[in-house]
Amino acid sequence: MRIRPEKVAHLMRREVAEILQTRLRDPRVSAMVSVTDVEVTHDLSYARVFVSIMGGAAEREATMQALAHAAGFVRHELSPRLGLREVPEIRFVHDESLERGARVEELLKRLQDGQPVEDEEPE
Repeated sequence: MRIRPEKVAHLMRREVAEILQTRLRDPRVSAMVSVTDVEVTHDLSYARVFVSIMGGAAEREATMQALAHAAGFVRHELSPRLGLREVPEIRFVHDESLERGARVEELLKRLQDGQPVEDEEPE
């Protein structure tokens, strides 16, 4: 029986979020990390785990380094939870969509309030 990548991705999203919250003890990974999506290759060999990190640029960079370092631990923790013969190799990817969405909301609110809108990039 072949397991669909979408089903594995959905299960991985839930389990990785739980592992990051309860099992990972690295202080560089704050509580402000959210797993937003997981993409798994068709052969289930690789998974890209998209995370949103609230905080400044330096904090995001430190958190991404900590997540990259913890990928093997997370994969090991996933093994009994997924019930797969082989757990996909994990790569964490910073998902900027929430920050972009917040920025668009802020700009729209300024326009609605009649405030000037600067043409600048956030952090």
